[in-house]
Amino acid sequence: MSAVHRLLLEDALQDSPQTRSLLSVFEEDAGTLTDYTNQLLQSLQRVFGAQNEMSLATQQLSKQLLEYEKQNFALGKGDEEVIGTLQDFSKVVDELNTLHTELANQLADRMVFPMIQFREKDLTEISTLKDIFAIASSEHDASMAKYSRLPKKRENEKLKTDVVGEVAYSRRKQHQASMQYYCALNALQYRKRVAMLQPMLGYTQAQVNFFKKGMDMASKKMESFLSSVTSMNQSIQSQLDSEAEAMRQAQQELLSVEDSIYMPDQDVSNPLINRNLIQKAGYLNIRNKTGLVTTSWDRLYFFTQGGNLMCQPRGAVAGWMVLDLDNSSVMAVECEDRRYCFQITSPDGKTCITLQAESKKEYEEWICSLNNISRQIYLTDNPEAVAIRLNQTAIQAVTPITSFEKRHDTCAERVKPVAEEPLGAAPQDTPDSLEMITPGTPIQFDIMLPASEFLDQNRAGGGRRTNPFGESEDGCAAQSEDSLLHQMFVVRFLGSMAVRSHRSKEVIYEAMRQVLAARAIHNIFRTAESHLIVTSKSLHSLSPSLQFQLRDVVQFAAHQENRRLIGFVVEGPEISEEMEPSLSAYVFESNTEGEKICYTISLGKELIEAEKDPEALALLMKSMPLASDRKFLVLESETLGAVQNGAEEGLESEA
Repeated sequence: MSAVHRLLLEDALQDSPQTRSLLSVFEEDAGTLTDYTNQLLQSLQRVFGAQNEMSLATQQLSKQLLEYEKQNFALGKGDEEVIGTLQDFSKVVDELNTLHTELANQLADRMVFPMIQFREKDLTEISTLKDIFAIASSEHDASMAKYSRLPKKRENEKLKTDVVGEVAYSRRKQHQASMQYYCALNALQYRKRVAMLQPMLGYTQAQVNFFKKGMDMASKKMESFLSSVTSMNQSIQSQLDSEAEAMRQAQQELLSVEDSIYMPDQDVSNPLINRNLIQKAGYLNIRNKTGLVTTSWDRLYFFTQGGNLMCQPRGAVAGWMVLDLDNSSVMAVECEDRRYCFQITSPDGKTCITLQAESKKEYEEWICSLNNISRQIYLTDNPEAVAIRLNQTAIQAVTPITSFEKRHDTCAERVKPVAEEPLGAAPQDTPDSLEMITPGTPIQFDIMLPASEFLDQNRAGGGRRTNPFGESEDGCAAQSEDSLLHQMFVVRFLGSMAVRSHRSKEVIYEAMRQVLAARAIHNIFRTAESHLIVTSKSLHSLSPSLQFQLRDVVQFAAHQENRRLIGFVVEGPEISEEMEPSLSAYVFESNTEGEKICYTISLGKELIEAEKDPEALALLMKSMPLASDRKFLVLESETLGAVQNGAEEGLESEA
């Protein structure tokens, strides 16, 4: 007997569009079978009731049996044996179409009743289960919509618990209804074959038993035929019984799991997140604009295919592309007081979509997988290994924090400074990353104080605002009054971290690597522009306010490959006599080449040394280059104020 198409019970809980599409094929098959069963039953009833017109009725029945082949069942593949058997039965009916007058009782028991039982029991059960499944699906969709609208406020924890319970109940109810519906549809594929063969088997047997006399030759042929049909029918019935038992056991196993699998956010505190995915699929809520200020959210099935984000509603045969993910940006956003929202923006910035996941685990995995795809990892020979390696490299960098920690918390862990080497000593080898930066050192992605530290410093400083680096705003203006150098650059602050050494530029390169890796792993892409000003005394920015003494900048360098990256190491004040000065590395991205900023800092340091000797200062002033790509301003005390006003209005010069 040919294999029978089945609906997988394991797919009932996910309820994906592919499963729904396959389910519609089974429903179409059941509808076609219902129509055909009604037609066949009408023919059988006509045979039973038309004693005076029996030959006409049996002739019509013979024709109706041949119509089974022409029904075009959606799942008709594998019915060839049934079709061939029905064709043989049609021939038998044609031979016996004049001998049915005295067979009314036998036909009622063996022919009409099994078909009526099949229609009233099996087909009616399919229709009832279909309605129950539709109601359960509607209730689940309504509960998920209610759950998606939950706010994030803590005072709504009771409401959240009630809604989560309602989602779990409706999901379990839908799961049970769908599995019962799938089991009935799977069993129908066997029962329809039995239902088609059994009435005709009973009909033929009754004819043979009643008219055995005079049909010796015909009976010998029929007995062999009926025996084969009986064996085939029993084989189908045994397959149905074994399949029903297997489905019953599978249903029990699937229902024996914990109730937590029905909850959308079962482990909020410590979800198991896979950050190495290069493909992802599942239901998400997408925000659609319905007016100038109004929006709506639709729950759709999304999946990734290569470098594309695809979408497929329920019932659709195939999905369509929503966005090309190559080089796109993905980040978490706050949206309409909804949880787990993230945004995908195309490289040109013209296309932007906002999506919402149903749990923290899905939220994190969607962001990680989309970021992996945007890096075009899927084009490599072994994308899984590449994703694991990139994420491990980023995780090994550091864990970021968003405000400055107390300096003395990290100074206590620093190593003692290395004694200065005498002139003429042999150069030392470049230190490794462990000697330059302590593992686990926090990275700071902003340069603004938290509110608590700001208030504490205001109280301690008599109401004067101070910046994170221990310098006041008044000090910045005072030090610029007599500056001989004033250069301004447009930069973006990327991050800063404590370091252990400043003897080599390698410490700056390592800090750049760890800052960029940490920004990538934590999905921090946006930075604000600022103005970095280099004078002969200090290094400071306009907004946000920060300042360093130029003599405290002990190391600076531009990146060897990305010329726009600039970093410098600043030596901080000693906390106590026992403690050594703190060292911090700062990383910026400039609109110009970093070498220009390095040149300006170097020039400022030369001016600091030259100011100690007037003759050396005059000689240095005469030797300063004035090239188109290295412009600078030498400020006198009377013109300093005018230039500072121009800087505040956004004017900038290129070093």
